[in-house]
Amino acid sequence: MHVPGGGYVVLVLLIALFGAIAVRYARRLVTVARVLRRGVRTSGECVRVESEPYNRSDATRHFFAFRTTDGTQVEFEDLAGRSTDEGTPVTVTYDPLDPQGTATVAGRGSWSPVLQSLALTTGCGLAALGFTILLCHEAFGGGR
Repeated sequence: MHVPGGGYVVLVLLIALFGAIAVRYARRLVTVARVLRRGVRTSGECVRVESEPYNRSDATRHFFAFRTTDGTQVEFEDLAGRSTDEGTPVTVTYDPLDPQGTATVAGRGSWSPVLQSLALTTGCGLAALGFTILLCHEAFGGGR
């Protein structure tokens, strides 16, 4: 069954999805760059690694914990390499005004947090741009 305009709806949804992801990681990129320049550094560790249920994917989520200068325990999720296991010591950088929202793992031996955010922002931004060009081409210039 063919739905008139269905292809346009799919393209608009893809543009919105990849655009939103690009904006999210662009904001994260700005935060990480600021925190790495001016933030407080402390030691922390990987406290939990969660993988996809039933091992359907190699995607894992890494959770880290550290104590702020006033002694508050903070746990956060961040990107990490496959070699980061539970109990792995890490260096954490954060803004004392918002430790939960700005914490990042620095110097984990893989890509820097800035490069990770930059790669995700660029990739998702280019995907959104590509889908936008495709939508414009289909709608205005040379579809069927």
